[in-house]
Amino acid sequence: MDKFFRFFEQFAQPFQRPDPGRPPSGGIPFIAHYARQTKGNFVAVLIVGGLTALVEASMFVLVGVIVDMMSGGAEPTNFVSDNLTTLLLFALLVAVVRSTIAIATAVLEEQIIVPDFFTLVRWQGHMSISRQDVSFFDDQLAGRVSSKVWQAGQAAGDFMLSLFQIIWFIVVFAFTTLVVIASLEWVMMLPVLAWLVAVGFIARIFVPRIRDEGRKLAEATTVVTGRMVDGYSNIRTVKLYSAEHRNDDFIKDAYEDVLAQMRRFTRIISGMRITFQTFSSCMLVVIGALAIWFYTKSVLTTGEVAVVLTLCLRLNLLLGRLLGLLNGLFRNFGTVQNSAELIAQKPNVRDKSNATELTSATGQVTFDQVSFAYTGTNIVLNDFNLRIPSGQRVGIIGQSGVGKSTVMNLLLRFHDLDSGAIKIDDTNIADVTQDSLRQQIGIVTQDTALLHRSIRDNIAYGRPDASDEEIQSAAKRAKAHEFILNLQDAKGRTGYNTFVGERGVKLSGGQRQRIALARIFLKDAPLLLLDEATSALDSEVEAAIKESLESLMKGKTVIAIAHRLSTIAHLDRLVVMDETGIVEDGDHRSLLEVKGQYWRLWERQSGGFLIPDQDAGSETHV
Repeated sequence: MDKFFRFFEQFAQPFQRPDPGRPPSGGIPFIAHYARQTKGNFVAVLIVGGLTALVEASMFVLVGVIVDMMSGGAEPTNFVSDNLTTLLLFALLVAVVRSTIAIATAVLEEQIIVPDFFTLVRWQGHMSISRQDVSFFDDQLAGRVSSKVWQAGQAAGDFMLSLFQIIWFIVVFAFTTLVVIASLEWVMMLPVLAWLVAVGFIARIFVPRIRDEGRKLAEATTVVTGRMVDGYSNIRTVKLYSAEHRNDDFIKDAYEDVLAQMRRFTRIISGMRITFQTFSSCMLVVIGALAIWFYTKSVLTTGEVAVVLTLCLRLNLLLGRLLGLLNGLFRNFGTVQNSAELIAQKPNVRDKSNATELTSATGQVTFDQVSFAYTGTNIVLNDFNLRIPSGQRVGIIGQSGVGKSTVMNLLLRFHDLDSGAIKIDDTNIADVTQDSLRQQIGIVTQDTALLHRSIRDNIAYGRPDASDEEIQSAAKRAKAHEFILNLQDAKGRTGYNTFVGERGVKLSGGQRQRIALARIFLKDAPLLLLDEATSALDSEVEAAIKESLESLMKGKTVIAIAHRLSTIAHLDRLVVMDETGIVEDGDHRSLLEVKGQYWRLWERQSGGFLIPDQDAGSETHV
């Protein structure tokens, strides 16, 4: 049996299809964007669904024929022999044709459509989201984003299956019912046709409201998910401040919004179902009475009355199911619309169509009249100019909010400039691909978050092809090798195979920082950015890696930010910033002689703890 299923599963290859690019934001265009990639599968669904409806309708016709044969006056003992061909045809239709179509439907849906289309939407949705710029993720809850990507696949797949299989089946069955009844007595077709038109009118009234409320319900649901994930991700903070009840109340507020929205949604569904059932019951009475009247006039036979009534009863069940399906159908469509608005967003930072690759950078960096402001904030940098020769080590100093980290973020092209240019080796970084730019830059930040993967994978993240020897060498240079060998996770994995936990929470801050440093040692990029790189290290560990860090910086262009001036005072050059831009520029000794802002900051940090006139970087604590 497994071989049978595997034969069909090979037609589901969601990862091997070329990505057609970012999808459109509208619900129907969004679904069509993915459905076009698997159109052969959905054409097959239409064919199989249509055949299923024809076979179902044919069975009712054959039942009518059998009823007429039974009421024809023939002896019961001779019934089988006199009607063997018709009975065998009926048996063939049920046992062979109907079963074959049912098998084809099950295989097509479960072995091809579900694994293929569902995964395709989720995978390409992830591809679109992961290529968003950093500012996108700054504005979104991670749990909410991942929930929308996952739900998009489920909702789009369920919508397409309902539309192409169930609703198509009902449409074909309804049309077949009209044709069969019209062939018996055309007048009988009129109330059935009026019934179908009325159902369409009911749907026309209720469906737009269902669609809109379904989208609102989907949005409210993702808010709940986002708040729950936010609480779980920060559970230590929640418990540290004894805030479980406040966190519960925060999540409960979102749940109450979902409940209120769900009530509005279900009111519309209930109103539609009540309207439909009341009207359909009346129409069944009218059609039944008309069929009996034609029977009394000898226009319809007993079997034909049976065909009309059974077809209409079956149609009533199907139409009821159709309107019931609209609950799930448009709930799914609302979810798709809600997810599409997020997934289809275009990144603010995009590579140019003719972007080139930045390779073998020497590390010269130039900020040329750079102006930049975050959305909705005051200007952070205004006509900012800074030239850093290749191999120079520069420390950037200033109060919080003057733009130190912004300088790094712009160099990494996490944001596009409002005006001006940033160049590496005289190449505008806006003219090269973002991937190639960031491959030339190594960075260690103050808040080091590791991926929930092995220590080996985390260190080798910038160089996945690195050997175990190279990984361990980098760890040794970062003074991380010894503690890594002593690690063990909950599943018994040890050493470099240990999984560090989400965001590296199983490690101390200093251990996370040292693994991040090992990653940079291994990457060995020509440009090195240090944003409070040693802030999480105690003095002993910091001193232990100082020699290795000096070795890493040798021959590289370094831009470092640190609030502890003693950690960067030994660099080649120090740049002091305030709200107006660069106000001081020089080395440690020259800036102390000026007795400006740097001197005041140095005095504030070192006064009473450093012997005056000590060389930068040689601290004497008292």
